[in-house]
Amino acid sequence: MRDKIRPHTCFALAVEPLTTLSGGKLPAAIIATANLHKNMSTKSPECWANDNQARAVRIEMSPEQSLLLPHDDFAFADLTREGKEQILRLVLAMHEVLVRGYSLRRIETAMQRMELSLLTKLPSSQRSLIADGQPVVLEIVITETAKQESQPVNSSN
Repeated sequence: MRDKIRPHTCFALAVEPLTTLSGGKLPAAIIATANLHKNMSTKSPECWANDNQARAVRIEMSPEQSLLLPHDDFAFADLTREGKEQILRLVLAMHEVLVRGYSLRRIETAMQRMELSLLTKLPSSQRSLIADGQPVVLEIVITETAKQESQPVNSSN
């Protein structure tokens, strides 16, 4: 039974230099172990994106729900400060989008240029990873506005 067990194979993988392995290929076990120690991406999370080819902005209210709003429906924006936070109000033909957060001027500018392509709330666990001065979206509230019916004008004869 001792002949069937090859302890030297496992031992050899642990102590032999990688360059002396047959064919220069790494066994799957070593590759898997090496991948565990790879550095994670250092790119900071973002709650917005812009794209000069965007025709609409995708607003993600949650991982399960998003809404595409065409840039052609954009009417105006209003940016106000409430204490340390800012409120960005985007008004479109059929929707009003309220964005609460920090450093929202860049998002306002991207919408002005019709380049805003993504808007999403940043999870609280990732907020500390955002550099100072970068937009942070804390909350998004979307209201569907009722299209006003044009009423006939009464004319006096």
